[in-house]
Amino acid sequence: MACAKLGILKLERIFHELSVNGLKPDVYTYVIMINGFCKEGLPDEAYQLLNEMVDNNISLNIVTYNILINAHCKDGMIVDAVNIVGTMRKRGIEPDVITYNILVDAHCREGMVSEAENIVDTMRKQGIEPNVVTYNTLIKDHCLRDRMDEAREVLQLMIKKGCAPDIRSYNIMINGYCKAERFDEAMELFHEISRKGPVPDTVTYNTLMQGMCKLGRVSTACELFRKMIASRQVPDIVTFHILLDGLCKRGKLEEALKLFQAMWNSELELSIVCYNILIDGLCKAGHIEVGKELFHKLSVNGLKPDVYTYAIMVNGFCNEGLADEAYQLFRSMGDNDCLPNSCCYNVMIQGFLRNSYTLKATQLLTEMVSKGFSADLCTATLFLDLILRSDKSILI
Repeated sequence: MACAKLGILKLERIFHELSVNGLKPDVYTYVIMINGFCKEGLPDEAYQLLNEMVDNNISLNIVTYNILINAHCKDGMIVDAVNIVGTMRKRGIEPDVITYNILVDAHCREGMVSEAENIVDTMRKQGIEPNVVTYNTLIKDHCLRDRMDEAREVLQLMIKKGCAPDIRSYNIMINGYCKAERFDEAMELFHEISRKGPVPDTVTYNTLMQGMCKLGRVSTACELFRKMIASRQVPDIVTFHILLDGLCKRGKLEEALKLFQAMWNSELELSIVCYNILIDGLCKAGHIEVGKELFHKLSVNGLKPDVYTYAIMVNGFCNEGLADEAYQLFRSMGDNDCLPNSCCYNVMIQGFLRNSYTLKATQLLTEMVSKGFSADLCTATLFLDLILRSDKSILI
């Protein structure tokens, strides 16, 4: 939209130039302006324009009001949004299903579930049947609050009322079951939609694979991946992140490397996250040289290591007793326009302490604090342990 490109100030100027040039803005002009103000988080200015429309005898429509109501709800101004609905009704415009959906979503996000359900009852009394968006909002809210039985009841009510759930409805439910660690019920729901529809999509498979990996059932996640390919669903980069992470955490590095190679061969655009997952898995398994080789391939493949890549490598070197090499890498971060953050400092200091480089650890701690970073719990514990063992303070 023009608002995003020109900026609201430029658009305002153009809007005011209309009257200077003898042109009158119509309802569509006002809708664009109101939408622009709302997107910029300026609902009061948008409301002023709406009143201007009334003063200029420009007929208001439901779209204008919905934009304004939505903006107030997003800013947490639910009472004002409800008042706008009241004003709208006085002007002879009745709320539609979109209006009600905006209000239901806003009340759910504020934890006002009973109020949201009352709005749904009002919808029905007004002769407006809740649609799939309404039900999905209620299902999502129950899932977020770990009320899976209530979420299932809403899903069943939805079907009973003749409103067919879409794949998003089931994805929300499956994600809720996985978050609640009710994996068997998540799989039951998956098998149900695999038989009856709707067709599981990439999000469905990703959610289940992540759930299985979290449970340590990586083989089940791999089976789901094969089923996904057989069903002609296209895996995205998130799919591969999930599988790589699952395989590495279970120590299945050979399979992880094969998957990584398959990703490379498929010409999929590999992200730094993929490399970080694999390098971390290799380092933790003691394969520091392979991890180092992969690290050096980053620039060849057009990628730059981020703070997490450096933290992983520094930790890997330190765990192998190579604190000097770790420190050399730590100091080279600036050469790649990647300054150490709190995590990198803490990892390096911990590496020094574990390798008995007490003086260097103390010096780096002083440097870290001077840069506004703090020691984390692990660093503080290691220093405390060192102080207790040495029976004197090592800090100035």
